[in-house]
Amino acid sequence: MTVLPPPGAPDIDIARAVKPWPIFEVAQRKLGVAHHALIPYGHYKAKLDLGQIDTTTKQGKLVLVTAITPTPAGEGKTTTSIGLTDALNSIGVNTSVCLREPSLGPCFGVKGGAAGGGRSQAIPMEDLNLHFNGDFHAITSAHNLLAALIDNHIHWDNELDLDPRRITWRRVMDMNDRALRHTLVGLGGPAHGQPRESGFDITVASEIMAILCLAEDRKDLQRRLGNIIIGRDTSGRPVTARELGADGAMTVLLKDAIQPNLIQTLEHNPALIHGGPFANIAHGCNSVMATRTAMGLSDVVVTEAGFGADLGAEKFIHIKSRISGLEPDVAVLVCTVRALKMQGGLLKMQLDEPNVEALSNGMVNLERHIQNMQKFGLNPIVAINRFPTDTTQELTAIKEACLKLGARVEEATHWAEGGEGAKAVAEAVKSALENDGAQVKYLYENEQAIDEKIRAVATELYGAADVQFNIAAQKQLDEIHDLGFGHLPICIAKTPYSFSSEASELGAPEGHILSVRELRLMAGAGFVVAICGDVMTMPGLPKHPAALNISLDDDGEIVGLF
Repeated sequence: MTVLPPPGAPDIDIARAVKPWPIFEVAQRKLGVAHHALIPYGHYKAKLDLGQIDTTTKQGKLVLVTAITPTPAGEGKTTTSIGLTDALNSIGVNTSVCLREPSLGPCFGVKGGAAGGGRSQAIPMEDLNLHFNGDFHAITSAHNLLAALIDNHIHWDNELDLDPRRITWRRVMDMNDRALRHTLVGLGGPAHGQPRESGFDITVASEIMAILCLAEDRKDLQRRLGNIIIGRDTSGRPVTARELGADGAMTVLLKDAIQPNLIQTLEHNPALIHGGPFANIAHGCNSVMATRTAMGLSDVVVTEAGFGADLGAEKFIHIKSRISGLEPDVAVLVCTVRALKMQGGLLKMQLDEPNVEALSNGMVNLERHIQNMQKFGLNPIVAINRFPTDTTQELTAIKEACLKLGARVEEATHWAEGGEGAKAVAEAVKSALENDGAQVKYLYENEQAIDEKIRAVATELYGAADVQFNIAAQKQLDEIHDLGFGHLPICIAKTPYSFSSEASELGAPEGHILSVRELRLMAGAGFVVAICGDVMTMPGLPKHPAALNISLDDDGEIVGLF
């Protein structure tokens, strides 16, 4: 029997204490997938060869895990997704978990990894958090290949008559680097290209990341890549990657990356990890191919949407569900006493002390998220991710607030106890699934104008009084409609730390104005990004980044990684 380090030990020590099953064994015993359908990346990781897997015999149920507005106190959405998966398997429900891959930016920055925590982790966690199977590098390379081809085309005769002033395709890298947000390229004279303004985004904000996560297969992947609008010609006509002839080579670079990755939880249950768009600047969901594959191999699939429900869950439903038809049957909404006390005005160093008043003040955040999910036709099961410092009085206050809104609520201790600690939530999910699940509703129709869609989300979910477009965004809005893309869903990029576009506005602010400063048409991905407030598509590192704590010891083992 495996003896794990005590709760509170570094996540990496807990993960290393568990001997993983060989990945072929996980695939065969848990998913019924034969050896020949796996492309191994060592002993404990593999890609699924979808051409060798029959996913038509089963159509599992889908459980969406989301959360309240995040705070530095932590909510534990990924940890809950993994713990719930282990708990469902422990009560006899054949379940897989589908998660996103972590970006190196947050790993070396401040947010940390994406393997879960405590005794609810996906392993091998070091590999998952550092490079993994190379998907992000492939996406970065495909994106920057297109950028290089654009500048090369302009340098050599420019047959498409591209206007260097109106190139919209930027470059990307998978690291937080604020110095690259705005750049000048092509300097140094005629031999070095045409000088123009450009910049870098983080890889998770790349349209190619979104395309990979929304594509149904390789053919659809190349079609979407070809539809990318790279800029305008001198007459103002949009020019696509297909016209440049770039879609074939980009697809080649992504031929392996499009296959979902398979690893396991600490309790040896299957975890399909694929794609990694952030929910504050992108659509925040793992790939359609991974989710659909898991649903074809398992009775239940647990998946998460990034950040709070106002961003991740909203985009999961309006973008992923609408495009793919994969609608959640049940939603789980994660909260913590600590996070709600921060929403109520406490500082992080004050959270270990009981404070029902601060908790009650912050409860409006949880209540709005519950009501928002109910607007989608999903009455969420609230999972209280318990901490040792939580008091009975505080937990009771949360339960009473949830029950008043008609939401079932259960405590969970999966961080400390693994699947055993999430059994109450698992039983609630099982019961909800047996009652045929939910009928998802949308808050806007495709036929509505882009500004009406943004206004619907802002007023219905964020509590905003209205939406304000600056001059540039208004011009972009008109252009998007003139080009015939007004039918696309919208992807709002804003701070994840508030319902508003101001990170400092905690709780559930009302009557604020959502300020839209830029609209980006992602014709290949199939949505329009509305960039609000001061959110950046290339984050910066904090004053003391996590990278300063990470190194190798004398035995070559990684230390300081969470």
